[in-house]
Amino acid sequence: MKITVFSGSHKGREGNTLIMVEEFLKGAEEAGAETENIFLIEKNIGYCRGKFECWLRTPGRCTIRDDMDDLLPRFMASDIAVFACPVYFDNVPAIMKNFIDRLAPVLLPHFEEDEKGEYRHAKRYEKFPKIAVISNAGLPGQTNFEVESLFFRRLARTFHTELVTEIYRGEGEIFRGKSNIMLKPLLGKYKKMLRYAGKELVENQQLSEKTTRELEKPIVPASLYIKFGNEEWDRLCEENKVD
Repeated sequence: MKITVFSGSHKGREGNTLIMVEEFLKGAEEAGAETENIFLIEKNIGYCRGKFECWLRTPGRCTIRDDMDDLLPRFMASDIAVFACPVYFDNVPAIMKNFIDRLAPVLLPHFEEDEKGEYRHAKRYEKFPKIAVISNAGLPGQTNFEVESLFFRRLARTFHTELVTEIYRGEGEIFRGKSNIMLKPLLGKYKKMLRYAGKELVENQQLSEKTTRELEKPIVPASLYIKFGNEEWDRLCEENKVD
């Protein structure tokens, strides 16, 4: 099985999302999967121009020459494509949305009706990768991911595939406290669950409801997270104050 992660954090190799991805991939590799983590911030990806040239002039291939020439085939060659990103204002960051927009060549321009009586573009290829999502939000609570979850469910439908795994982590900034003696065992337990999730996805092609519930449990009480989070913001505001 080939699992390709497309990491859409603007912080690249320094983001909280990466901590989640690395643990998840450890589990997937233990189960025998071939994995790759691609940092979109390190790639040259232009904006879709919306001219439909990938459907009309050069069917199946964008006329913009940039790193999507390499990334689109990698997406299609994956058994599971993982979209990994933080939540920015209730949805995916711009860099992730831009990458997704540039996947348009994998579809056909023609319209078709799906099994639910809705409409979408027809598929260019017989097989599309299954989709998984790994995301974190700075605020506590799972409601932060309502828009993002709906977006990826619709995206899976658009790409004629399945959304097989969603891993959402509120309290994302808690990963920055990994050296805290009190947080260390709590984060260790959560990371162990992420590794188990990666292994389970490879072995079962999906996560069990039990695993998903365990992954969604708060690491610390929301009230405590908010208290120390606001204190940290006060410290940073004071530290960066310009006289």
